[in-house]
Amino acid sequence: MKNDKLGLFDHVWVLRIVSLILAILLFVYVTGSKSSDTRQSSQNGQNSALMANKTETLKIPLEVESNSEKYVVTGYPQYVKIKITGPSALVTTTANTQNFKVTADLTNLGVGKHEVRLKASGLNKELSYSINPAKIKVNIQSRNTATVPVEVRLSSKSLNDGYRVGTPKAALEKVQITGAKSEVQQVAKVIAYVNVPKNTQSTLHRTVTLQAINEAGQTMNVVIMPNTVSVTVPISQTASNPKDSSSTSDASSTDTQSSTVSDADSESLSSSKRSSASSSVSSQANNSSVSASENSTK
Repeated sequence: MKNDKLGLFDHVWVLRIVSLILAILLFVYVTGSKSSDTRQSSQNGQNSALMANKTETLKIPLEVESNSEKYVVTGYPQYVKIKITGPSALVTTTANTQNFKVTADLTNLGVGKHEVRLKASGLNKELSYSINPAKIKVNIQSRNTATVPVEVRLSSKSLNDGYRVGTPKAALEKVQITGAKSEVQQVAKVIAYVNVPKNTQSTLHRTVTLQAINEAGQTMNVVIMPNTVSVTVPISQTASNPKDSSSTSDASSTDTQSSTVSDADSESLSSSKRSSASSSVSSQANNSSVSASENSTK
């Protein structure tokens, strides 16, 4: 006897639906595996790039460690070069931040000339480095302090007509200089240089930077305290020229004399005219008398 009941998977549509679901699941699995491989490959590439070594050369200031209250150090360079090598990301970060320093340790050295090896501190242990120059020569001298006078020098004492420059005056007559003993001993004076424009018409007030010079006029490497000073340069108008006043007086005198002479001439001329007129009248009178006598005779 035939079994009239059919199982679930005996239906065609059921089989089709199950096959479709299996196909979708297989597709999702394959696609996910490929994406995971791609991400892993990308991460591996990035890690390789980050772990690759890189070399970069930087220029940084040199720091000198010494007893600055007792000594003055000269002869060392202001900047040095350092070449760092290590993981690319670490080298890039170090170059951007520069959170390390190169120093010359002179704390245990005394007066004289010395050769010192430079050292870097603050670098990551994964980085290797080399400094150029690796060693420097320095000259350590005793620190000395002295008091020297301040002298004001003007760029010009010639102004436009009608104005003159007075005696300039600095707010401080003396200042202190500090430096190596050999430098301080050569300082002859401290100069306050003031520029005076030719068209200046009023008193100048300037704050200028001081310079320490030796007898030859060369600038010395010392610290000046204070390093600036206020300077006043008097500017005044000149008096009228005495020659011009004399000329004016002479001209006035000449005009007065000319006027006097002219008046005298005019008066003389008038007198002459009056005399001529009188003579003419007398002559006419005489003529009239003669004519009258002749008529009487007739």
